[in-house]
Amino acid sequence: MRRVIEWPGDGQCPRQKSLSGVRCRLTAFVTAQEGNDHTVDVDSHLAAVEQALIAMRRSQSRRALAELAVPAFDVLDVVEMAERTGTQATVSSVASALHVDQPRASKLVTSAVDAGLVSRVADKADGRRVLLVRTPRGRATSAELHRARQTACAAAMADWTDEERAVFAELLTRFVSVFGAR
Repeated sequence: MRRVIEWPGDGQCPRQKSLSGVRCRLTAFVTAQEGNDHTVDVDSHLAAVEQALIAMRRSQSRRALAELAVPAFDVLDVVEMAERTGTQATVSSVASALHVDQPRASKLVTSAVDAGLVSRVADKADGRRVLLVRTPRGRATSAELHRARQTACAAAMADWTDEERAVFAELLTRFVSVFGAR
């Protein structure tokens, strides 16, 4: 749904409450920036999604998931995904998945190795190539991370119906697959 919102020329942005309860600031959508013409042309659903993503990211740094936001855990997630999909995890694949350059990925991998979460092994097909695999501690940590993340999600959706959870899971999965591919 697209609509135009106007507010007085006091420089303050109105707040709109979306269906999900997320309050979204609309300042990023100012289309007329001359004088006191404060007109905002927004797709309110897109604005709500954007603000929900921002709010979720901020809450992760402040709340229970903050302790799970360790860079070595990002590497662990990439290696686990490679194992699940039958692909090989390398420093290059970590760099690609985390959208960082090779030197940064190498440092992240080193921190995961130092934490005992992953190990480097020689590729049997090409001894010059180094693969990353989860250690037993890494597999246990992955399971613990999944439990903690799923517990946090369950708490956030505690009053949702099964149908709402199913729809949300389907739409979020679809959104993330397209969003991440761009």
